[in-house]
Amino acid sequence: MDLEILKIASNTENHRNIKNHTHQCKNKNPLCGDEMQISLIIKDNKITDFGYQCKSCVYCQAAVSLLSRKVTQLSMNKVLNLLSDSNLFFDKNKDIKKNTDEWKDFKKIMNINNIARKECLLLPFKTLSKALKL
Repeated sequence: MDLEILKIASNTENHRNIKNHTHQCKNKNPLCGDEMQISLIIKDNKITDFGYQCKSCVYCQAAVSLLSRKVTQLSMNKVLNLLSDSNLFFDKNKDIKKNTDEWKDFKKIMNINNIARKECLLLPFKTLSKALKL
């Protein structure tokens, strides 16, 4: 296992429930059973607070930890771009065209080397999409 995955997963500053959330979603990966809940506060077209709780593998925990830190305080347009392009992290023939530098931290864990864990790594993105009702 990649030590970068463990390092990112160990940052649990947003591992919490937000009681006064404006958006929330629970989701489950049918392949492995990982479960995740994301709670958000969206104000002025930005995610101002992001909390998550999960019963999942370390890959999923790393992805949601990184996602929670990277999208907080971003405009919804940037968040929507990331969500729509998230599958491209695993395609060696394509690259995320928009905001490439902004999303470079995701490339550390979401890449062709971790293709076997793609569904685990994408569960937070799918859950966030559902919370935003996309």
